Amino acid sequence: MFVKKLVEKAAKKPGGSSSEGLRANDVEPRVVLHYGIPSGSHLFAYDPIQKILAVSTRDGRIKLFGKDQTQCLLVSEEASTSKFLEFVQNQGILLNVNAKNQIEVWDLEKRLLSHVHAFNGEITSFRVMQHTPYFYVGDSSGNVSVLKIDQEANQVIQMDYTIPYLASNGNQPLYIPLGSEPPLETSCCFVGSPVETSDDTSVVSILPQPTAESKRILLVFSSGFIALWDIKESKPVLKTGGHGMVKQEAKKATCACWVCPSGSRVSVGYSNGDILIWSIPSKGESSTESSAMICKLNLGYKSEKIPIASLKWVYGEGKASRVYVIGSSSNLLQVVLLNDQTETRMIKLGLHVSEPCSDMEMIMADGNDQGKHKQGSLFVLGKSGRVYAYDDNMIEKYLIQSQSKSAPSLPKETLVKMPFSDSSSITVGKFLTNPSHLLNLSDEDYAQLAKDAASILPSQTVSKESSRSAHFPGFTKVKNVYITGHNDGTIGVWDMSCPFLIPVLFLKEQTDQDIPSRGTAALTALHFDSNLRLLASGDQNGMVRLYRFKPEPYLTENSFIPFHGSSKKGNTHIVQSVKNIKLTGSITCIHKSQNSKHLAIGSDQGHVSLVDIEEATVIYTKHIASEICSGVISLQSESCSVQGFEKNVLVVAMRDSSVFALDSDTGNMIGTNMIKPKKPFKALFMQILDGKQDSSGNGTDSNRESIVEDVSIRQPSVLICSEKSIYVYSLAQVVQGVKKVLHKKKFSSPSICSASTFHGTSGVGLTLVFSDETVEIRSLPELSLLKQISIRGFSYSSPKQNSLLEITISASWDGDLVMVNGDSELIVSSVLPQKDTFRLVESLSRVYKKDSTVCQEGNIASSPKEKKGMFGSVFKTKPKRTTDTETESTKETIEALSKIFATANFPWNNNVERSRECNTVIRVDNEEEELDIDDIDIEDDDDHHQPQEQEQHKEQGILSGISKQKLANKFSSFKGKLKQMTAKNEKSVVATNEEKHEETSGTTVEQIKKRYGFAPSEETSAAKMAHSKLQDNLKKLQGISLKTTEMEDTAKSFSSTAKELLNAVEFNKQSSKS
Repeated sequence: MFVKKLVEKAAKKPGGSSSEGLRANDVEPRVVLHYGIPSGSHLFAYDPIQKILAVSTRDGRIKLFGKDQTQCLLVSEEASTSKFLEFVQNQGILLNVNAKNQIEVWDLEKRLLSHVHAFNGEITSFRVMQHTPYFYVGDSSGNVSVLKIDQEANQVIQMDYTIPYLASNGNQPLYIPLGSEPPLETSCCFVGSPVETSDDTSVVSILPQPTAESKRILLVFSSGFIALWDIKESKPVLKTGGHGMVKQEAKKATCACWVCPSGSRVSVGYSNGDILIWSIPSKGESSTESSAMICKLNLGYKSEKIPIASLKWVYGEGKASRVYVIGSSSNLLQVVLLNDQTETRMIKLGLHVSEPCSDMEMIMADGNDQGKHKQGSLFVLGKSGRVYAYDDNMIEKYLIQSQSKSAPSLPKETLVKMPFSDSSSITVGKFLTNPSHLLNLSDEDYAQLAKDAASILPSQTVSKESSRSAHFPGFTKVKNVYITGHNDGTIGVWDMSCPFLIPVLFLKEQTDQDIPSRGTAALTALHFDSNLRLLASGDQNGMVRLYRFKPEPYLTENSFIPFHGSSKKGNTHIVQSVKNIKLTGSITCIHKSQNSKHLAIGSDQGHVSLVDIEEATVIYTKHIASEICSGVISLQSESCSVQGFEKNVLVVAMRDSSVFALDSDTGNMIGTNMIKPKKPFKALFMQILDGKQDSSGNGTDSNRESIVEDVSIRQPSVLICSEKSIYVYSLAQVVQGVKKVLHKKKFSSPSICSASTFHGTSGVGLTLVFSDETVEIRSLPELSLLKQISIRGFSYSSPKQNSLLEITISASWDGDLVMVNGDSELIVSSVLPQKDTFRLVESLSRVYKKDSTVCQEGNIASSPKEKKGMFGSVFKTKPKRTTDTETESTKETIEALSKIFATANFPWNNNVERSRECNTVIRVDNEEEELDIDDIDIEDDDDHHQPQEQEQHKEQGILSGISKQKLANKFSSFKGKLKQMTAKNEKSVVATNEEKHEETSGTTVEQIKKRYGFAPSEETSAAKMAHSKLQDNLKKLQGISLKTTEMEDTAKSFSSTAKELLNAVEFNKQSSKS
């Protein structure tokens, strides 16, 4: 009876407090760090000047890797696959084309999306004209459009210049001058008749010709047709390839790349596995109507009918150049040595990648010593999103030595992964945060450590002379500590005060007793207690290891710990003792109560053991039988009143969501029944809610208690989360075996994969991570939804039976989540607002170095002339090492291109207008201004008329809108003596201006072309040019005649006035005499 009243009293105890609990304004869930290679990686891009590697994914994310440990994650609004990805080199701009044919412009300095351009058509090829603001877009209809990046307006502008399919392929139409109508026979063929989209018409590759990037581009179509397009002449100077040139089975071109620094050789890959090398006239050579096929590269893809997916060429710089080839859905990556004997004797290397390849990129090492040979790395992207690296110097060495008798060694494959361990993956983790830590290291020290630490990319090597060690003063002396357990039994300790991993300690099977090694097993549980300086680990074989550490701070002879971990002898300054305890089953959880020196340990076979920490002995072991699943997922201790006496109870949560209480001293069950839901699901998490316990079991609750001591005086309750439901029970009723649900929440789909609690300034909250990338924040104990976010790229699948998790999630007491996806990526999210989880976040996210001095020597695939900076910088100021001559040449080149691209070279092609209508960027034309008398120039100087003539094709002529009456009204405003002269000459002036406009309208296009270096159209003959010249001369003569007539009239008027004045004077004299 007494117990029943006690339970009723506890149930009626008000759950409110002076605080209203956690509110929506108290939380701000967000992703604060992404480290490593993102899942679903799809494409590569590389800026060889800034040394930035970009990796795009299938869900709209782009990861950037820069120098000195800098990393940055860009997340697009559209979760769409990337089709093309390319840098505007050294300008801090990254262009991404997604599957929806949207061109995204990313500002790398601000790390945000500055503009999205919706392209009208299916984009099939994409190429940036480096060192200029222009880029080319090829579509499925065979047309090539020119677009411009306007940095001031932060938008993409489509230029008037186009390369239509009908102009670049075969039957080229006549060039139609601007402002004139096409002939009847051409208008019915071309105007308003776009080419139907087909597999043969699409543009598969756009290649600006080396040493002539601003003058010529090579277009490769799916049909195999190759056209070398002259930008200024606006016509093809070479037509080759296609089904007519190659008399073989039907095949389609899939990719192409230059294989010569002068642009005289191009390699084209085909859908049947062929790789052909064609000769192309380079700069200065005479153009031909056809080109010869030099040779065919037989690499075995054709025999298996594997389409060529990608080609990449590396210039040898004095040695033989190389072509890298990957086939579609093929594991084989082949490298071919190109030299004079390639056609007769081909030297090649086959690299068997661990999985089918989707993309590749070449990266030069960031070596500080310019005198040494730079190391290069070949990065290969697999279909699964994993990245593999090869030493390119080993590839080059193999190809060269294969010509000799000595047998070369094959280059080894290296999997790019996080630097947690050389050969193991994380199976369990523990994240410790210390808000009141002492600043043992300054930001400058961490910045230097970032430069010296091992990078995730193998190409960014650190010399041994400049490498530095990390000082680890202690677990509670740094901002963040991440403890990892691995599948080989290793324990890693990492300083995560900054957004990168600093290894400080490795522990593996160390003991101070003469206990033989029992073999390695994956770690499955970790527990850390800062008060006892204790780290406990449990593995799959039931082995529990207790590591006792020395008092902090840890000091060594030089106060540093080696970067690559510590040996057994090197750990003696930190580890005081190691003790082993063997239990039954795989260890699933380890718990220690605050006021006890005992550890409660659970296993997957339903055993609950109590272990003495000092003696390393087992006090008792209890086996809990279960009808469904006997595994123990969590243990929590609490002091509770049982039958009028205070007892230490141990609450046990089983895998089947059942909950019960044991007497901590004896291990006997207190209640008569287990508390379980009607429909049990796999349990994930259990926590006692009383405002005292550390939610994450970190043991670092001395700082937390000062924050939450006045937050809540609610009745103690038990929270248990499963994959499909959440229940909150009264602790007193759980102890007695009485089921009464205080709060509950059920979910249909998706499933919960992780749950944890956190402490804020106004209450305790619950963080739920779902398998569909959703993260929910709920209040406790009411379970009301406060906020939710989506972590793009996070995918979770339940592990198979007796297998380890691929994704591990660790939670800190203040709501930080560390999610590790295998050995490829790490994601950290934070819940509390205005919380700085890491130091140096801003500086270590700045991958683009705007003010850094860079050179173009890193471009391994460029020609020697390219490296001198042919174009230089175009957007802002000139580079520090660019001469005035080069800058002047650059400006002239850009100005010439801007005039060319601003002109509609094919007015009959309406692709530009259709694209502008579909795009969100609206081009507003200036309204016609009212004519003012000061704007009229009555002189005949050609320099004054040419600017007007240039605008007439765009504005349809200023004078075309001027009537005779308007001119008459303007001239009639003159007063005084000019009135008579104006009235006299008004008709002749109007007639002259009208005649001049008629003549100018017909010659506007030709004058513009002559001024900017364009060749005359095919319709212009010598006779017509002579006639035009005569008309110009006649116009000037008419103007001179008009001026002469005006001068004569003025002189006559002046003479008449003078005579009248003379007569008046004489009359006055005579009058005075008389």
